[in-house]
Amino acid sequence: MTKYTKIRWICGLSAVAMAASAQTVWAAEEQPAGGASTGGIAEIVVTAQKRAEKLQDVPISVAAVGAAQVEAMHAVNLQGLQGSVPNVEIGTFSNTPNTAVFTIRGIGVIEPDPYAGNTVGIVVDGVPQYFSMGALLDLFDVERIEILRGPQGTLFGANTTGGVVNVLNQQPKMGKLGGKVDLSYGNYNHLTASAVLNTPLGEGWAARFGISHDQRDGYVTNVVDGRDMGRRDVTLFRGSLRHQSGNFDGTLTAEYDMARNGSPIVVAGDLPGEAEYVPAGFRGMYTSPCAPAGSRCVAPSQYYSARDGGALGDTPDLSNMDTYRIGLTMKLSDTALGDLTSVTGYKKFKLFEYTDQDGTPVFLIDTRRGTRGWQFSQELRSDFKLSDRINVTLGGFFLKDHYDHYQDLRIDFAGGATYDMTTGTVTKGLTGLYQRNLQDQDNESISAFMQSYFKVTDNLRLQAGVRFSHERTSMLASTLTSLALGGVTTFDGTSPTGVANTVLGVVAPKRGTKSWDNVGWKLGFDYKVAPDVMLYGYWARGFKSGGYTGRIGIEQDLGPYNPEHVDTFEAGIKSEFLDRTVRANLSVFNTSYRGMQLAQIYFVGSGASLVQGNTILNAARSRIRGFEAELTLAPTRGLQITSSLAYLDAKYSQFDYLLPSGATTSLAGKRLQNAPEWAATLGASYEAPVSDTVMARLAFNYAFTGEKLLTSIIDTPRARVQPQHIVNANFDLKIRDHYTVSLWATNLLDNRYINSVFDAPGTLGLTNYAQPRMFGVSFKAEY
Repeated sequence: MTKYTKIRWICGLSAVAMAASAQTVWAAEEQPAGGASTGGIAEIVVTAQKRAEKLQDVPISVAAVGAAQVEAMHAVNLQGLQGSVPNVEIGTFSNTPNTAVFTIRGIGVIEPDPYAGNTVGIVVDGVPQYFSMGALLDLFDVERIEILRGPQGTLFGANTTGGVVNVLNQQPKMGKLGGKVDLSYGNYNHLTASAVLNTPLGEGWAARFGISHDQRDGYVTNVVDGRDMGRRDVTLFRGSLRHQSGNFDGTLTAEYDMARNGSPIVVAGDLPGEAEYVPAGFRGMYTSPCAPAGSRCVAPSQYYSARDGGALGDTPDLSNMDTYRIGLTMKLSDTALGDLTSVTGYKKFKLFEYTDQDGTPVFLIDTRRGTRGWQFSQELRSDFKLSDRINVTLGGFFLKDHYDHYQDLRIDFAGGATYDMTTGTVTKGLTGLYQRNLQDQDNESISAFMQSYFKVTDNLRLQAGVRFSHERTSMLASTLTSLALGGVTTFDGTSPTGVANTVLGVVAPKRGTKSWDNVGWKLGFDYKVAPDVMLYGYWARGFKSGGYTGRIGIEQDLGPYNPEHVDTFEAGIKSEFLDRTVRANLSVFNTSYRGMQLAQIYFVGSGASLVQGNTILNAARSRIRGFEAELTLAPTRGLQITSSLAYLDAKYSQFDYLLPSGATTSLAGKRLQNAPEWAATLGASYEAPVSDTVMARLAFNYAFTGEKLLTSIIDTPRARVQPQHIVNANFDLKIRDHYTVSLWATNLLDNRYINSVFDAPGTLGLTNYAQPRMFGVSFKAEY
């Protein structure tokens, strides 16, 4: 399907939505997670405990981002929320933008392949998403996003030791014929077009159909041909069917997400003397953002990279991903067994992409990667009352998933390439290295859980929860390494003339299979000091299962690695004052993190004997302490001010780290990865009528994220990511309650930042850049 065909589909559905709803009365479908025009702060209802509750009544640290906020941030996927929620980091690995890196309170997984699992659960309409590939969900027709900080194992299961990102999409509305159309255009030819139609289908039936398309040019320039790199082209189709009858409520949702993006961008942060270093000026090579040695990487005012395949032609500019989701949620209320809920989910995805891994104008190293995966999950739970004072949630959960993956790696520096700056020529190495890595993993998870609330008095409530989990993982992995004379090889492991490479060796351990059992729990209380002031505290034990390493260069790297455990003690206060014009929340926490699973990528040998090793370590313990403070003010009608401040003291308490040289160094007292010490936000919005039919709104938001260490275990200057200061702003005019015209900008001050760095001293430095200033104009029609 061409992009013009997709746009015609969108425009066609837009016309249908507008025509079908032209005679209906417009009504806002959501109350923003924030202020209301009455001058007070809007109440927010969340399902963070798998039942509807006011945000201020939930006894955990949870942030809610409503649809209006998502639109104001122009967040096309979950990464657009980076910096907006305290102690929550949302990003990607340096050279695999389709793999999400979520870290909450210093707990996260930084690994590009699926075998490492997650410590932050991503849940979509009640269905957990097992794979980190594709977990940076494209946001469209969202109702709200809830971010739960701290272990959530009792209600959400294993692999939620850091927390949960709970995404809830809009559901079909009964008895409403309505729709909306959004069009937006900005710099870098950024076009976003979407349409939604909500329609009743007779007594007790309703449907909701939507389509969204987002495309833009890349903001990095290829020094080889001057073209842009990193283009985005994503189209999402979603349809939902809902039925209500008596005490039954069921919704069936199907979704197809089609991405046809440019290949991942790698910026060479290499230093002189390293294996992949190409000097600035050679064939147009740009200056390394990490030079000189010993300094932190700094993003330039103009973003450059390179994609070139040398003698074998350019590495294709291609990153295709197809994701299919289907979910069925059924609720049966007021039965003899309580309120019964069934959530069934199935997801399948396919990813295929090429990456020029050296980011230079010469052919040094590139990859071809393909991944297919699927998951099926089923949850059945009941909410019931044992008495007027005791409420219980009891349930069971089953998940089965599978993925298979291959990576073809080509290296042309195996024999040592040389450069002649005078003639502008490169002399290739004597041999080229080729590796094919295969991964085939199956995983099963079965658990039973219970959480109960006991109302001791009208103001004091106790809670207790427990979950038993059984996890089983099976991995078959292998790596073949071969050499090609002349330093040239195809992605199929042959010379361009079809002659097979010389096989150096095959690492192929037998399939590994192992199971783990765990019992996690939660004990807590909440106490209403006043009707709008609540104190709470809890102790929660979280669990992340063990597993196997899939991308192996050395046989013993397969594993298995062991589970990790987290104990968190949290206390907080949630309060509202002055007729709900002031909302102040504070949470403090202390976490003991044991058996930490840390992904390590390292290189052994040099030249033709260079071998990449990968493993998951369980060698560390850490202590994590901190707080999140959030304040919202609505001092006068139409004005709302929001602010937050987060502190994180996340350090290893015990970690004897084995260096590639064979020496050991103690990292006790060193900071954890992706755990900035300070983060803060400040925002304000003001709306006022311009005339009887026009309402104006002006808003801005500032987000600060402190310095952090990302894709490196050892703190080195090149591995650090600098502090970031991001300002977003938008100006909206809402006309006759139907139409909205907006001017908007993200990263308004156009600050240029390094987004992530992978530091492999002596070999390479992989970097990528944060998004520069984006601005544009939007139009929305709602009926």
